Amino acid sequence: MNDKASTVGDTRVLSRNDDVWYLRVTSRPSPWCFKGARSLGTLLLLLGCLPISAVTLPLRVSGGEYFDKLVAARKCNGIKVKQNGEFGKGVYAVSDFKEDELILKDQILVGAQHISNQFDCLVCSFCFQFVGSVEFQIGRKLFLQSLGVSSSNHCDEGECSSSCSQDGVSLPKEVIESLMNGELVLPYSDKFPLPSYVPCPGGCAEAFYCSEQCAEADWESSHSLLCTGESSQSLSREALTKFMQHANETNDIFLLAAKTIAFTILRYKKLKAGHVRERDKGKSIDGSDLSLLLEAWKPVSIGYKRRWWDCTSPPEHTLDCSDGAAFRMEVRELAFESLQLLKAAIFDEECEPLFSLEIYGNIIGMFELNNLDLVVASPVEDYFLYIDDLPSPEKNKAEEITQPFLDALGDDYTDCCRGTAFYPLQSCMNHSCCPNAKAFKRDEDRDGQATIIALRPISRGEEVTISYIDEDRPYEERRTLLADYGFKCKCARCLEEEP
Repeated sequence: MNDKASTVGDTRVLSRNDDVWYLRVTSRPSPWCFKGARSLGTLLLLLGCLPISAVTLPLRVSGGEYFDKLVAARKCNGIKVKQNGEFGKGVYAVSDFKEDELILKDQILVGAQHISNQFDCLVCSFCFQFVGSVEFQIGRKLFLQSLGVSSSNHCDEGECSSSCSQDGVSLPKEVIESLMNGELVLPYSDKFPLPSYVPCPGGCAEAFYCSEQCAEADWESSHSLLCTGESSQSLSREALTKFMQHANETNDIFLLAAKTIAFTILRYKKLKAGHVRERDKGKSIDGSDLSLLLEAWKPVSIGYKRRWWDCTSPPEHTLDCSDGAAFRMEVRELAFESLQLLKAAIFDEECEPLFSLEIYGNIIGMFELNNLDLVVASPVEDYFLYIDDLPSPEKNKAEEITQPFLDALGDDYTDCCRGTAFYPLQSCMNHSCCPNAKAFKRDEDRDGQATIIALRPISRGEEVTISYIDEDRPYEERRTLLADYGFKCKCARCLEEEP
């Protein structure tokens, strides 16, 4: 087995060649040990959240079996996640791929639509496909515009796209209402059917779904703790509202962090309930509440992490935060404010380690380093493009009805669903400035899943790489952008262009 052991104070560390480490604690560790903590298991011990009695827990797990299960579940058997001595882990082809061939469709672990985008698009809060109907999507957008509510009210100056323009013309209120209530049916809209929207089972006004299945899945995954409706399982709906207001006013990445913690808490409770049922049946069950918490945390633990304030650079346009240390302190304090509000809303004593600032900062940092833009094409844009492509007689007749709505929307008719999400398999893909794959949504990809396709033929055994940045930029700019990720790219292109 080739076990190795060392002792630090009252803490005995065992390392095994199967890449699983264990720590047996017989008393609280010394505070100086905290600096080296790199996993939840270590933090659980060092934050003083464990009983004095001896506990055995994994400190580091390679995740190989977990990734194999994910690959099998996604039915993308042409890839495998393997350890890489230089980069930690990577995704490798176990079969050949042709150019433009699908490599992976990865489901979201944690994701969210951007707050500002929620005014433009009504999508399922779990799978992120559009809901309602083309008429409802158009009517809702025009109705919100008539109230002065749109994404343009939530864009920073200089960061708004052309979709924030207000060049649309107004329409009568009655016409807009007829779109929303289904009285007015647009020509050829049946070519773009959408699922009816399902309200939140908890009664909040923030979440909508494409089906009862998605509503139930989101409720069980995280939303039951983060719902502001009457059936919310949060400690305080008022505190939860304050947390969300703070996130909306500062950085909506806090909502993703809250989803991650809620996901882990609910997964822990589900594992514990199953544990209790098996024990009540008289079966001998190994493990403790702590081991169940670590198991619940596993899907999050596999993501590469750094503390948020350690992997965030000051914005270029910021004048009063030019000092990097001062900026990072501000970011840290902002995270602390958010965490205190979240604790007041959903704190769980059995999952107390999840509410440390160290964990919170690493969760947010994981999003900064791993998240992929969540983009779902709008059926409204597809609809108007379809009308524009009709033969002349049909087109002219249809545009007599549709053109006023297109004029009223202005450039906003092209708005798609936008957000950010963490994808467990996609996040294992390493960067290259000359990648062989990319994230790309095809016409048939109508939900929030990440779609990775081959940019060129990929041979069996070759690593699948994507670009984390705009790889068309010059070498020095690429190096600067990649500095936030904590590495210096050594791909063939960078080695060739390096001065």
